[in-house]
This record gives sequence, structure tokens and C-alpha cells, in this order.
Amino acid sequence: MTTDKIDLEQVRKDITAVDEALLELLARRRDLSLQVVKSKVQTKKPIRDSYRETLLLQNLTEKGKKLKLKPDYVNQVYRQIIEDSVELQHDFLLQLDNPGMKNAEYKIAYLGSKGSYSHAAVEKYLASLNGGLIDLGCDSFNGIFAAVEDKKADLGVLPIENTSSGSINEVYDLLQTTRLKIIDELYIPVKHNLLVACESDPSQIKTIYAHHQPIAQCSDFLAELTDVKLEVMDSTSSALEVVKELNDPSVAVLGSAEAGKHYGLSSIQADVANQKDNQTRFIVVAREAVNVPFQCATKTSLVLAVGQRPGALVDALMIFKKHHINMCKLESRPIKGRPWEEMFYIDVLENVASESMQAAIKELKANTTDFTEIGCYLNRSSQTQQFS
Repeated sequence: MTTDKIDLEQVRKDITAVDEALLELLARRRDLSLQVVKSKVQTKKPIRDSYRETLLLQNLTEKGKKLKLKPDYVNQVYRQIIEDSVELQHDFLLQLDNPGMKNAEYKIAYLGSKGSYSHAAVEKYLASLNGGLIDLGCDSFNGIFAAVEDKKADLGVLPIENTSSGSINEVYDLLQTTRLKIIDELYIPVKHNLLVACESDPSQIKTIYAHHQPIAQCSDFLAELTDVKLEVMDSTSSALEVVKELNDPSVAVLGSAEAGKHYGLSSIQADVANQKDNQTRFIVVAREAVNVPFQCATKTSLVLAVGQRPGALVDALMIFKKHHINMCKLESRPIKGRPWEEMFYIDVLENVASESMQAAIKELKANTTDFTEIGCYLNRSSQTQQFS
């Protein structure tokens, strides 16, 4: 063991220099990824190459071992780097086919205000477009749809399902009648914390303010509390605002640590959700559809009703199998004004413009009582489930 005195300040300066060099290299790697996708435009090759991805990670892991880097560490770092590369390439192709999407200023309707998870989704979406935001917070999902339909907003961002609490039925119900199209999806990690406005601890809390979705997602934690009253709010941001104004050590709110910073709140208990890997899927809706290049991983959303004939739903679903189309989501909701009839929401991993999808749609229209295609968009879930 060395007895030489270590200059801590110099070590910290060296670490800062290495970090800055890493940032420059990451930016350089992104530039190279754009060159790759420009080449793929010319050759029509798909964005993902699973075989090359596997070889790349194996190679990096072996080289990392020689540098005394743990394989799990190398895998984790490079999965994130490559995921960013894939998303960058997908967004480039999307904007190439839809030139009006890039560098524009958007008026976006979403639930709540700054600090809400919906606002975090809006910021993530704008980052992919290099776009600007004209803020339009709404107090209901219906208000979001209305704002876009009435041209008060260009886009709407809405949560549609969560890994813990499941589907958000109100949004599915609104999709039954809207004229809007889904043009994108986003996946936002959700880490709920117990936030307070002043010095406190969990044993002092008597009232918790929250939107009903965080309440559902933190039900196990809440069930363990005694003599605590729940106050349901119309959004997380409105709950944060109330707790900030009350400034009471017996009052708390469920929200993210980042949201708490917007309101000067601090966390007294972290990660209180039922599932530690808790994610919410958001959809982006607009008045006009987008064109999605065939090289991109794609998802198409459909709404259909099949009547009450025995086997009608099975017959409709078999059409997807016949045309080798993979279905990844099936949700049912009651049809307003038609008791005991269901509307089915279906997501498939296929581009709506493909020959197989067009053939399937033709058959579906002939075998259903209602049919609407509500969006074809980038399949962002492929980026959360695999690596590049």
C-alpha cells in the first residue's frame, strides 16, 4: 500500500477531464450513428441488425474484461448507448419522411402542469424533435382531446397504460370517437416518492394527496399505513401544488423526486411503487397521421367491433395470423349506447402501408361491424425490450 499523499483535488480534476472527454466521444458516436442511418437510406436496410448487435456486445464484454471492467457494467452502459443510437436513427428516418416535424414550435396539450409525469413525457418527445414548447396544461383527458381536435393545440400527450396499474380506461374510451391519430408512443420510468414541503418523517404523515394512478401504483405501500387519509387530485401537479401551499409536516404527496424539485418539495421515502421497474406508456395524438418508413420498427393501432355473433372475435383475430401479423395488445371496452357490446383495441407490429397489413385490413372491414385505424407510428417498445 502506497504511503504517498493523494491530492484529492487533482484527482477530482482528472475525473472531470475524463468525464468531459467521454461526453465528446459520446457526441462523436452519435454523429457516426447518423452517418450509418444515411447509408441505410440509400441501401434500404432496416435500422436493427440483431446479429451484429449480439456480436458487438460480446466483443465489448471481452475487451472490457482485459481492462478489469465487469461484464454486467459493460453491458449496461452499452445497451443504453446503443438504445440511444437506435432511437436517433428512427427519429431521423421519421423526420425525413415527415419534414414538417423537425425544429418546429409545438403547442402540446397534456395533463397537469410542470412536474407531472405527462410533462416529463412531453419533454422527452420534444427532445427527439429538437422542438420548442408552447405549454398547454389541461385538467382532464377529455380536455386534451378537445384541445387538439379544436386546433387549440398541435399535439396531445396522454398516458395509456402502466406496468403496475394496467390500462387507463378513460383514454381508451375517448379513442372510440376521436378523429385524432396516434403518431408516436413514449415510455417513461415512474419512480414514486413520498414528498413533503417542510421537515417531516413518514410517521408524522396524516394526509396524502395524489392522482388516482399513483395511488393504484403504490397500493401496497399505502395499505401498510394506518390513520392516513387519501385525497384524490385531478393530476400529480395539482397535488404537488396543494402540498406546497399547505406547508404542513403532516401532509405529503406521491410524485417523482424531479417533480418535487419544481415545487421545492423533498422526499422522505423513495421508491414506494408496487413494482420497482414501473413504467408508463404514453401516446402522442395529432389531427394528421405520419408516414413511418418501412426500415423502422412499427406499430399500428386499430379499433373494431365484431357484433355478437358466436366466434366473431376469433374470426377477426385469425385474419392477423393468416397474414403473419404479430398482435401485441388486445383491450376491450364497452360501447356507449350499445349495452353488452364491446369495442376492441388492437396493436399490431406491422406498418399500415405494408401489403400484408393492407390485405388484413380489407378482410377485417368485411368481417367487422365497426373498424378504424387510429395510428401507425414508431414502435418504441422495441427499444425498451432489446438492445442494438
